Amino acid sequence: MNYWGARGAGWSRPARFNGMSNRLARETSPYLRQHAENPVDWYPWGEEALARARAESKPILLSIGYAACHWCHVMAHESFENEATARLMNEHFVNVKVDREERPDIDGIYMQAVQAMTGHGGWPMTVMLTPDLVPFFGGTYFPPVDGRGMPSFTRVLTVLADAWENKQDQIARTVASMRELYAVASESAQPTGALVPALLERAYRGLARNYDEEHGGFGGAPKFPQAMALDFLLRYWSRTGTEHALAMARDSYLHMVRGGIYDQLGGGFHRYTVDAIWLVPHFEKMLYDNALLARLGTHLWQATGDREIRRSVEETIEWVAREMTSPEGGFYSSLDADSEGHEGKFYVWSLDEFSAIVGADTELLARYWDVSAGGNFEGANILHLPNAPALAARRAGISEAALGDTVARARKKLYDVRAARVWPGRDEKVLAGWNGLMLRSIAEAARILARDDWRELALRNGEMLFREMARDGRVMRTRTSGETRLAGYLEDHAAVALGALALYELTFDRAWLDRAHALANVIVAWFWSEEAGAFFDTARDHEALVTRPRDATDNAIPSGSSLAAELLVRLGELMQDAELTRRGRWIVETLAEPMAQHPQAFGHILGVADTVVNGAVELAIIGQASDARFGALVAETRGRYIPALALAGGAPGSATNGIGLLDQREARGGAPTAYLCRNYSCDEPVTDPRALGEQLDRVSRRAER
Repeated sequence: MNYWGARGAGWSRPARFNGMSNRLARETSPYLRQHAENPVDWYPWGEEALARARAESKPILLSIGYAACHWCHVMAHESFENEATARLMNEHFVNVKVDREERPDIDGIYMQAVQAMTGHGGWPMTVMLTPDLVPFFGGTYFPPVDGRGMPSFTRVLTVLADAWENKQDQIARTVASMRELYAVASESAQPTGALVPALLERAYRGLARNYDEEHGGFGGAPKFPQAMALDFLLRYWSRTGTEHALAMARDSYLHMVRGGIYDQLGGGFHRYTVDAIWLVPHFEKMLYDNALLARLGTHLWQATGDREIRRSVEETIEWVAREMTSPEGGFYSSLDADSEGHEGKFYVWSLDEFSAIVGADTELLARYWDVSAGGNFEGANILHLPNAPALAARRAGISEAALGDTVARARKKLYDVRAARVWPGRDEKVLAGWNGLMLRSIAEAARILARDDWRELALRNGEMLFREMARDGRVMRTRTSGETRLAGYLEDHAAVALGALALYELTFDRAWLDRAHALANVIVAWFWSEEAGAFFDTARDHEALVTRPRDATDNAIPSGSSLAAELLVRLGELMQDAELTRRGRWIVETLAEPMAQHPQAFGHILGVADTVVNGAVELAIIGQASDARFGALVAETRGRYIPALALAGGAPGSATNGIGLLDQREARGGAPTAYLCRNYSCDEPVTDPRALGEQLDRVSRRAER
């Protein structure tokens, strides 16, 4: 059921610009359309705005945000809907609004400048540009009046307007420093260290130093999930047996699953918490966070067999299927933090309301979810688990199964009541890169947890991506309301290709592998620079900006470079293609020292480095995929955590041509046959699933269960 009805992203309509909508009304981005009736004379990013700035020699006021951003909404209501503030903006600036999710290139270029100028970044982001697009001032949120050590937005506008008219010498100095910043960032990449086990150990120790032993995760408030770093720790444990690495990954995940950052009723994770204990989230839900965390949870279940972890994965994917999937199979981008003008209102409960719904189970469930009269968030209650379910059951004097049944009944009742509330806004953009991340996560979970319904969900999404978001062999960035637009970035191509690769491993349908391989060739052709020795985030025929962006750090999502490196390394293993492997390895080598020094900023590429350093485990299964004996061999891979597993399968013959792992291998005696190889040596081919299981046990590591 679509609880959003006809409202779509669902936003109030402020005063109109000169009695009519401004230019943003013609855009497809829900975030831009939220500002379509501001009194600000907004332009979308494009030649019309840039030409006007050049013709009138006016500075550009660039405002960047996204639909689920709480403080973006606050600043919009306080400043962009204010007639007096809008007059000041319209008089002195050419005002340009950008959805950072549509244009990560613009966002990345100017975020780099804001961080250099202020030492921090975030959204909403406010940047002043010269007509030739060089930044000379930057910041994030500005309040409507002076306070809390921040100047008001109107004060900032007045000072900058005066500086543009009367202090061009100061602006010129800032512009020169920004040009130098961009020039340094564009220098050619070189190897920075040896890819050896000691490098991975340094990264592990760096993460361990910043680990919160009491609550899990890294550092203090605010606290972010850091799924990629946790996934690397799980890999490190599997390679070395370092129990503390497993504990950091497992315990951090369980702290989150039991915390307020996890939606205890609807499934899925919020963006981050404002505290250090995972209790009070910033309530937006982003597709990419849930893609990364569901995949981490799937791997943790393989390693530990923990039922609580598996349940969270199931609930998260069910949330995506139920609330975040378009009629044509695309995955929507986000749910907002706010509803009815209040952050978190949709998710919280009073004790009286809670009691009226769960009835006779109130005492038990109030202890289970920590619901009280005083509340834990502005007088209301964010549901969370102060104790592990097993401990909660012991303290209640009932079995864990009985407690689980009671909780499941209450969750349904509470969810149904919550569903009747005013829902948070939903950003219904379908972003290729984020869809690729979620596609990969669901396809892997479908294979590992043997879920045919998720298999269909993944296949439907993959078909949509290649049917609706591919043009001339290249990936487009966004699809909204049936319209596909904007050239795709490196992250889009690489994430979609990795999603296709996961579909190949799920189905052994050669078409998905061919699609992944074709996109790898596109990536090398359009995003690689021989001069720089690196991938750029934009294609070589992309719009010319003040610099060509190239950010290799793994931030909220994996960088395009780290995704591309993984794609090339994994395809190199499957296809036995040394050139693909060489190019992917080169990317890792250029980031070796930074990832060892700053592992939290390079979580995904550390996983690729693990594959390069330790090698992949190659498993080829020869036979008809429809044969039950073939399926029994595949099933042996499900409950074992094997990082860097390269999995290929198919009948002998033409369908295997070009898949190096399958070449010159046969189904022995006509029975499906498994070939397991690692470190340039292979085990005896087997047809018995139990024999394959024994071989896999020797290359996997499992926690005591």
